[in-house]
Amino acid sequence: MGKDKGFIEIEVKGPDYRDVKERVKDFNEVEKILSDKEIQDEAARCMDCGIPFCHGCGCPLGNLIPEWNEYAYGGFWKLALSILLSTNDFPEFTGRICPAPCETACTAGLPSKPVAIRQIEVALVEKGFNENYITPSIPKNRTDKYIAVIGSGPAGLSVANQLNKLGHNVTVYERDKFPGGLLRYGIPDFKLDKKVVERRINLMTEEGIKFETGIDVGVDITAKYLFKKFDAVCLAGGAREARGLDIPGKMLDDVHFALDFLTMQNKEVSSEDFLEEKISVTGKKVVVIGGGDTGADCVGTSNRQNAASITQIEIMPKPPEKRSEGSPWPEWPYQLRTSSSHKEGCQRLWNVMSKSFESVDGRLTKINAVKVEWELSGKGLPVSLKEIPGTEFTIDADVVFLSMGFTGPQKMEILDQLEVQHDGRSNVIVNELGNTGLENVFATGDIVSGASLVVRAFEAGKITAERIDNYLSMK
Repeated sequence: MGKDKGFIEIEVKGPDYRDVKERVKDFNEVEKILSDKEIQDEAARCMDCGIPFCHGCGCPLGNLIPEWNEYAYGGFWKLALSILLSTNDFPEFTGRICPAPCETACTAGLPSKPVAIRQIEVALVEKGFNENYITPSIPKNRTDKYIAVIGSGPAGLSVANQLNKLGHNVTVYERDKFPGGLLRYGIPDFKLDKKVVERRINLMTEEGIKFETGIDVGVDITAKYLFKKFDAVCLAGGAREARGLDIPGKMLDDVHFALDFLTMQNKEVSSEDFLEEKISVTGKKVVVIGGGDTGADCVGTSNRQNAASITQIEIMPKPPEKRSEGSPWPEWPYQLRTSSSHKEGCQRLWNVMSKSFESVDGRLTKINAVKVEWELSGKGLPVSLKEIPGTEFTIDADVVFLSMGFTGPQKMEILDQLEVQHDGRSNVIVNELGNTGLENVFATGDIVSGASLVVRAFEAGKITAERIDNYLSMK
């Protein structure tokens, strides 16, 4: 362990943020990196818990958290980083945007507060880049196998990175101008600076991975071309089909999907051209429908565009302040989460169902809504709802962002050309070998599982890379 009784004697050092008045004026990252002393103090809180649930029940990647905490506490930065990188190819991403299920499974969180694992993780990897501990690792030997990866989001980057380490020749195809998928276009710069994404892409390029951008696979190049040029193909297009809201007024111009708003803002911050008219909320009353992370990102972006007001509504009941008994440790807890964006200014409403959008002369003016009541399970978790008669009300709105999750992969010509099979939720079906039924066509990440955590996408990519390597080794 780090320090005897460290988790008792040392107060937790959670995220430290830039001042609200300062940070809402720009799109720079809001979270600060811990100092060396802060890393060591926080790592010292990692207790000798016997069974480390943080990397068992908590982390899909199986990060060896107690081990790298031990060396971080001792100031052995390079060794601590090497242990971190032994299981996680991209800690600069997970350290910034992962919701950290490892922390909610941390044993120290039972008697006290959990170790701030995510902050230690990002501090370690940034030290690695700053001190040149992280340099291009080019395979000494190359195989004669070529793999095409379709999509450069988290899962695509993961499978490409792993296959390249094994010496295979990997080409990643991306329809957008720059690689990164949702890391590049879906997550605001104030949470993940795009220079961090570019740094990793540049490193992977130096290591031998080819990135072909601006190519819509299935349109610009066909399945026939892929089969002719590559020994295996991996589909990693994600699950970006947004869930709509089927109520009157849904087609109004001022009702947008959240990802469209976030993508456009990310492109503007990067000085990237876009054909669509900019979605601007300056001086407007904004309503975000949906209470998850993407909705919070819309809140933060709207604050930076100087919206007149921001309201976030959620059909679910307000979660308890502390872990619900229905989600006991070390499970992911059902409890209230407040992001840095919420702290910048936002009214949050729960138990609200949207009924219709109203407009005047084609412009959105308000949302008609009603309060709902939830029936709870014996464990205190919401299971079914009903409208409460007489609770109808309206919310003034100039712009609405729909942030209610994703239903599956977007329509892609390549999926039709490959004749892949889909489940009832439109996700691509793979067998126990990881392929789609065609032995040389694999799929991984959200396109298979549905929208999930970035850390799960990274792990899925690692698993699929192993399966592709097994297939290639038998050819």
